[in-house]
Amino acid sequence: MQKLKDEIIPNQKLSKELLDNLNKQFEVAGPDQVLLWGFRTFGTDMVLGTGFGPSGMFLIYRLWELGLEIPIFYLDTLLLFEETYELRDRIEERFDIDITRVSSDLSLEDQAEKFGDKLWETNPNRCCHLRKVLPLRNYLSDKKAWITGVRRSQSERRRDTDFVEWDPENEVIKINPLANWTGDQVWGYIRGKGLPYNPLHDEGYPSIGCIPCTQPVDSEEPEDERLGRWQGLEKTECGIHLSTQKNGS
Repeated sequence: MQKLKDEIIPNQKLSKELLDNLNKQFEVAGPDQVLLWGFRTFGTDMVLGTGFGPSGMFLIYRLWELGLEIPIFYLDTLLLFEETYELRDRIEERFDIDITRVSSDLSLEDQAEKFGDKLWETNPNRCCHLRKVLPLRNYLSDKKAWITGVRRSQSERRRDTDFVEWDPENEVIKINPLANWTGDQVWGYIRGKGLPYNPLHDEGYPSIGCIPCTQPVDSEEPEDERLGRWQGLEKTECGIHLSTQKNGS
């Protein structure tokens, strides 16, 4: 594996010039090198967040293969599909890991009492903010780097994703090892390795989030992998990635 020309060392200033240089090198490096750089730089102050989608399955497996023991977490809105929870259990057993549950202190009952019943229908942005954005911000408050499975090919809003970005909302370095991978590449790897994945993907769900806001789509290979989320609305993101999306508001 080719060594990076410039390595970030702990406490080194993450200037725009340095990030640009790293992103240029990572464009031809491959996901493993991004993960190894992140671990050398941040150690266990780097965490992986996953919604248990195909990119997340790839990253969990690669971390396990590389022997990089970092915290892995998921955001539990209390509205996830049963298949998602079952997949979490399968992953923990197969790889002998514990995945941290991150959730709001606000119960669904208290949310309904304070903001009205089925907030995800009346004000989905507020619902996502309460159940995902705020819990994530709280969890990352003492972390230095956050790995995601965001890819440019997933949607128009994500097409400018870099491998290494500064996340001003959570004040951490955001690392996207699969930024330049396609969905076909990820799925090819998953099937080739026999990795577990959410069975709802075989039932027409390209992207899987909360039950009320996720529907199957007719197309077998949708151009936008985020189709099926918040159908009928202009909303395409829950909000946790908006601060680093150059193409969004």
